[in-house]
Amino acid sequence: MDQLTQFAPIILMFVVVYFFMIRPQMKKAKQEKSFAESLKKGDRVITKSGMHGKVIDFSEKNNSVIIETGAGKITFDRSSISMDMSRKLNEPVKEKK
Repeated sequence: MDQLTQFAPIILMFVVVYFFMIRPQMKKAKQEKSFAESLKKGDRVITKSGMHGKVIDFSEKNNSVIIETGAGKITFDRSSISMDMSRKLNEPVKEKK
């Protein structure tokens, strides 16, 4: 019993790290993966580097997406699409009263 009380703070620390650091990161990664898979032609997106564009085609062989920008067509990896910024871009504008 004495050994269990010695290791209790370490075990508690691992539990806290799991619930406050590891689990939220895994949840966010799963959301980003499902967002990248749910992209469709015509979606307006923003890449993590800040490039704005519209999805025009997909390349399943390379797991990439072809985006049309003001400069032309550019191929990006699906994981380079920013989920948060793209969702903010596509939200309807709320009017102020």
